[in-house]
Amino acid sequence: MPDASPLTLDSVSVLLVWTAIAVYALAFIAYAVDLARRGAMAVDTKNAATSSVRERELVAAGAGRTGEAQPLREQGPDAALNAPIGRRQRLVWARIGTSLTVLGFLFHLGADITRGIAAGRVPWSNMYEFALTGTLLIVAVYLAVLLRYDLRFLGTFITGLTVVLLGGTAIWFYTDIVPLMDPLKSVWLVIHVFVASLATALFALAFGLSVLQLMQGRRERKVAAAERAERTTDASAEASVPRTGPRFLRTLPSADTLESLAYRFAILGFIFWTFTLIAGSIWANDAWGRYWGFDTKEVWTFVIWVLYAGYIHARATRGWRGARSAWLSIIGFTAVIFNFTIVNMFFKGLHAYSGLS
Repeated sequence: MPDASPLTLDSVSVLLVWTAIAVYALAFIAYAVDLARRGAMAVDTKNAATSSVRERELVAAGAGRTGEAQPLREQGPDAALNAPIGRRQRLVWARIGTSLTVLGFLFHLGADITRGIAAGRVPWSNMYEFALTGTLLIVAVYLAVLLRYDLRFLGTFITGLTVVLLGGTAIWFYTDIVPLMDPLKSVWLVIHVFVASLATALFALAFGLSVLQLMQGRRERKVAAAERAERTTDASAEASVPRTGPRFLRTLPSADTLESLAYRFAILGFIFWTFTLIAGSIWANDAWGRYWGFDTKEVWTFVIWVLYAGYIHARATRGWRGARSAWLSIIGFTAVIFNFTIVNMFFKGLHAYSGLS
């Protein structure tokens, strides 16, 4: 944290950062309450219509679809995912969480802009500034995607991740503004790092969806097993439905739908990461006279590219679906976080721009 001193633009930036963290934390609580209420709604629906439990579980699992046209409210969570904004379910706490997320984003944006103005350059030349901008883009991508898909069920993950990363950054990674090192005085600083941050934001959304995919897939397998047991033993529907995990999962899209959406975000992120790798090589040639030197940062950037290339290739051509696909996505994002934290802090190399002493 900066020392106590007369108010400066950088001090204002820090104040805005902590304000944004507080608002994001409130949004996290609101989204968490929303998930709890979704679970309660699912139980109420089950108790109110016990005779239709099997049909509702199959619809949520992506099975039992017919060619008949159904009202939007009866088409299940998969249809709700693509509902226009005006026709989405009126979930009060989800709306409060989204409103708070927008407010936190505005404070966050103000912190990023004031840091940039104070520094007289783009605000992403060290770990503190990269995290400041990177988390801003994670929230920005999430809010932008909400215009197309109703992913408010992902709000707890997005706001929680942002609070952890931004809070940890403000506590441990803060650095005073210093002049740029000579290799950073390039237009590639603007292009290369920004695109890498955008790719990270897309990978973060894919990661969150993949985690939910694993949870939903496990639940669907238990529901299917209960269905088979019921047909075999002729047990009652009420007695055959086991404990299948968090109740809010009943209101979420199927595992297949979550996987497809995660795959789309991963592909977009992979495109931007590919550009990041190419742009970094061009910048390295301008700065150090070689395109590739097996520097630790360069190697890990390539490792991440290989992981996501393998994920996309395996799913598209080898038929890797379900849990295996989700775990590849999760491992890929774990490598991204490792690259940003551990590699920057503990591995020496030409990319020694963390700003930490």
